[in-house]
Amino acid sequence: FLISCGGPGVAIAPPTYTAVQLEKIQAYVPEIQAVRDRSEELKTLIKQGDWINVRNFIHGPITEAKLNLTYVTPNLLPKDQPKARQITRDFFKDLVKLDKATSAGNPLIALNNSQAAFADIDKFLDLLPKTSTEAS
Repeated sequence: FLISCGGPGVAIAPPTYTAVQLEKIQAYVPEIQAVRDRSEELKTLIKQGDWINVRNFIHGPITEAKLNLTYVTPNLLPKDQPKARQITRDFFKDLVKLDKATSAGNPLIALNNSQAAFADIDKFLDLLPKTSTEAS
């Protein structure tokens, strides 16, 4: 005779977002995306050597975007939160390097770090849940 110790396979649904989590996340997405959409503006300011406006951009809209990433992270699925925190840390490091390059008036390093910062925003946005209202 045969004895089986295993029970029937129970399918566990993957974790999903609650309506409240989606609402909190979507409250910040437009602001994050708005900063992301201004990447060319920052690139132009750097190329022109307009360091005052570059610093204003860093300490204004980009810093707000960093705060928004921080606010969104706790509302992500638990499996995505560590990656979101790492992306946010990388983003902050890129901003510090961008600010130093701006202070030194170094357009090449400033451009490289601004591109890295916007790439971090893209990575973060890729972690966010897609809603039915988004056109993909």
